Amino acid sequence: MPGKIYNVLFLCTGNSARSIIAECVLNRLGRGRFVAYSAGSFPKGTVHPYALELLRRQDYPTDELRSKSWTEFAKPDAPKLDFVFTVCDNAAGEVCPIWPGQPVTAHWGLPDPAAVQGDDAERRLAFAATLRMLHNRIAAFTNLPLKSLDKMSLQRRVENIGRRPPASPPGNL
Repeated sequence: MPGKIYNVLFLCTGNSARSIIAECVLNRLGRGRFVAYSAGSFPKGTVHPYALELLRRQDYPTDELRSKSWTEFAKPDAPKLDFVFTVCDNAAGEVCPIWPGQPVTAHWGLPDPAAVQGDDAERRLAFAATLRMLHNRIAAFTNLPLKSLDKMSLQRRVENIGRRPPASPPGNL
């Protein structure tokens, strides 16, 4: 199906950092092929200020970002999801809504940068590391030959992306 645009949902418990960052990265790297969303099982209601600061510093658009519940994506009028990725261990273990259309799912767990203790510099470094790891995983995902993989092969490939240690991306991330 030429020109198909894939809808991807990134889930985390609070939807304030990791899933928000993943949404931004995929919307940039996958422009024209993917539309990314993020949500949480127990959304904080606000995006973490360090996440917003980092994303703005990297020239990601942030005006439309908000912390929201995953129930928004289980409604009949929600976008049909092709992929759902959990990016925190808590969300991976929770009972998720039934996603219409049976999207491909995988767990891409990462440490929570919002839980890092220390001074501002240490905490900002944790957010930068999260952005770097997500950038690498999402870059690998966007380079998959989606049209030529059957669903089982695709499932294995996206699961493997979450298992491998991320490398450093090019640029100043």
